[in-house]
Amino acid sequence: MTEGRCLCGALHYQIDGPFIDVVHCHCSMCRKHHGTPFATWAAAPLSGFRWLGDTSTLRTYQSSAKGHRDFCSVCGSVAPMLEEAAGMVIAPAGNLTGDLGLRPTKHMFVGSKAAWYPITDGLPQFEEYPPEFGMSATPREPVAVPAGVTAGSCLCGDVAYEITGTPLRMYYCHCSRCRQGRSAAHGANVFYQAAGFRWIRGADQVQDYALPGAQFFGTAFCRRCGSEVPRVNVERNVVSVPAGSLDSDPGMAPNGHIFVDSKAPWFDITDDLPQFAEMPPRR
Repeated sequence: MTEGRCLCGALHYQIDGPFIDVVHCHCSMCRKHHGTPFATWAAAPLSGFRWLGDTSTLRTYQSSAKGHRDFCSVCGSVAPMLEEAAGMVIAPAGNLTGDLGLRPTKHMFVGSKAAWYPITDGLPQFEEYPPEFGMSATPREPVAVPAGVTAGSCLCGDVAYEITGTPLRMYYCHCSRCRQGRSAAHGANVFYQAAGFRWIRGADQVQDYALPGAQFFGTAFCRRCGSEVPRVNVERNVVSVPAGSLDSDPGMAPNGHIFVDSKAPWFDITDDLPQFAEMPPRR
C-alpha cells in the first residue's frame, strides 16, 4: 500500500497493489505542468485506488483532445490521472510516500526533451510513446521565443513572462517540499534578480501558495491549467523560476543537486554534478 498527497494536504489518496511501471516523461506538456525537466509517472491498477477524504480542491484542465491534467487548486500539486477506459491510475511519483518497489524503467518523449537537460542514466529512450503503449502522440507546436530573450509560459498559455539579465544560480532540489510541490523526482529552479522579471500576460491568473511554517517556500501556478510558474520575492529581489516553464534556454547549466539527503528512494542521481546534503555552502 502506498499513499500520496499534494503539498497542502487537501488531496490525499491510497494505492493498493504493486505498481506496474514507472516512467520518466519529457513531453512539453509534462515539463510545463510540473515545471521540471521531466515528470515521473507510476502506473497501477485503478481497482486499487481510492481517495482518502474530500476532493473539493481537485481541478481538471483538458490539455489535448485525448488528455487531461488534474491538480489541487490550493497548492498546485499535480493529482493522479484516473484512466477508467484502461483501468489504470497514473500517479505523479513525487507525491507518493516511501519506496515504490520499482525503479523507473524508461524515458519517453525524448524528442521533446529540454535541450539543457542531459539524460545520463542509461535507461531505454523513446522519441514518443514506447511501442507497448499502443498510443499515438498529439502534436504540439513549441512556443516561439525571439533570439536572445529568456521567456516562459504555462501549459494553457494564459500566463507568460520574460526575464532580462543573467541567472544567479540553478539547482536540482530533492527536498520533500519541492518533490511534493512539483509532483516530480526533484525540482529544477533557476534564480534571477526580480528587477529583471516581468509578466507579459496573466499576472491576475497566478495563484500563490505559501507553505505554512516555511520561511520562504511556496509555489505559484496558473489557476486555469495548474502549471508551475515563477514566484517573485520583491523584498529579497529574487524570482524563482521552475525551469520546466521556460520556453528558452535558462542561460546557465545547473550548479548541482541540493537536499540529496531527502532524495526520493526510487530516483538515482547519475550525473557528475556536485551534491549537497542540504543547502550548498554560502560563497
